[in-house]
Amino acid sequence: MLSSQRARLFGGWSRKGRPAPPDLYRSRGSRQPNEIDFWRGFALVTIFIDHVPGIWFENFTYRHVALSDAAELFVFLAGWSLRLVVNSQYKVITFQRLLLHLGGRAVAIYFAQVLITTFALAITAAGAMLLDAPLLLEWNNAAAAFQDPAPAHVGIVLLTYQLGFFDILPLYVVLMFAAPLMAIVDYYARPALLPLSLAIYAATLYSEINLPTWPVEGRWFFNPLAWQLMFMLGFVLAAPNPAGKLVARYPWGARLLVLPIVLAGAWVGWTEYSPDPLDMPDPHLFFTFDKTYLTPARVLHLLSLTIMFGGAFTILHRYLRPLTRLFSMLGRNSLNVFCVGSLLSLTSQFVRFAFDGTLWIDVAVLAVGILVLSLTGWVSEWRFRLRAP
Repeated sequence: MLSSQRARLFGGWSRKGRPAPPDLYRSRGSRQPNEIDFWRGFALVTIFIDHVPGIWFENFTYRHVALSDAAELFVFLAGWSLRLVVNSQYKVITFQRLLLHLGGRAVAIYFAQVLITTFALAITAAGAMLLDAPLLLEWNNAAAAFQDPAPAHVGIVLLTYQLGFFDILPLYVVLMFAAPLMAIVDYYARPALLPLSLAIYAATLYSEINLPTWPVEGRWFFNPLAWQLMFMLGFVLAAPNPAGKLVARYPWGARLLVLPIVLAGAWVGWTEYSPDPLDMPDPHLFFTFDKTYLTPARVLHLLSLTIMFGGAFTILHRYLRPLTRLFSMLGRNSLNVFCVGSLLSLTSQFVRFAFDGTLWIDVAVLAVGILVLSLTGWVSEWRFRLRAP
C-alpha cells in the first residue's frame, strides 16, 4: 500500500505495477526534439535578443506583437517541465530523494545566479575601462557594486541585489525551492493546488506586496508571490497531457474563441498601449498590464497563445527540421544556455555602444550570439554523453 502511494505521489510505478511512461527528462543528451524543449529554446533566443536594448532585431521578437513575452513563456514551461520530471520516474522514490533532487536543482540555479552576476560586473568594469566611459558603471543597476561594494556583494549572495536583465533566475530559485511542497500538495489535495495559488496571487495584487531589494532600495522586478501562478499553471496543466507535448491539439472552436484575445494582445504590443493606473478602479493591478506583478491580462494572453499555437511544433518539425532541432537542443540545456546568453547580451550592449549600434553591428551581434548559444548547447550535451554509461 505504501509503495503504491509513493508511486502515485511522485509519478513513478512500483516494479510489479504498470510501467512508467517514457522518461523524457532522464537523458537530455539522447531525447529527441519535442515541443517543450523547442519552445523553451525559442524563449531563450528571444530573451537574448530582447536583453540587447535598441538592437534592430528586437522589433521582430514576439513581445512587440503580444501582451505577454518570453519571460511568461519561460516560467510557464519551467512549471510544465517540473511536472514531467516528477512524472517520469521509473522507480518508486521517497520524499527525501525528491527533495534532494529538486533542492539540488534550486541550489545549482542559485550558484549560477551568483556566478553570472559576478561575471556581469567584471564585463561592465572591463567595458568602462576599455571604452574610457565611467558612466557605463551605472548601467543595469550596477552602480552600487562599484560605489559601495561591501553591502552590494552581500546583497548578491542574498539575492536582494539584482542587476538589470539578470533578475529572472532569483525568481526561478524561489520557485524551485517551493517545488517539493507543490508535489506534496498535488498528491494529498490536488484540487486545492490551483485555488491556493490563485489565492496567493489575488492577495498579492490586492495588497501590492513584494520582496524588497537591498542595498539598492526597491522591489524585485519579478515578484515571486505573483509569478508563482504562471509556474503553477504550467505544473497543473501538464498533468493530463502527454509528455513532450505542450498541449493536445485543441479543436478549432477553442482557437477561434481565443483569437480575439491573441489579436488584442498583438495590438497592445504593436501600439505599446498601457492603461493608466490612475484611470483604473482599485485595486488597479487587476486591470493594468504590469509585468512585475504578472497582472491577469498577461496571464490570460499567455494561456490564449498556448491554445492557439499548441501542436504547432509538429508542423514546424516537419518543414523546418534544422530549426526545431537547434531550438530543442538549446531548450534541453536551458540553464547553461540562459547563463551564457545573459552574459552575451550584456557584452553586446557594450559592443553596440562602442560601434554606434549600426545595422551591420546588429547582424554581427545576432550571428555571433546564435553561434555561441548553439556551441553552448552542443558542448553541454557532449559533456553529458561523456558522463553517461
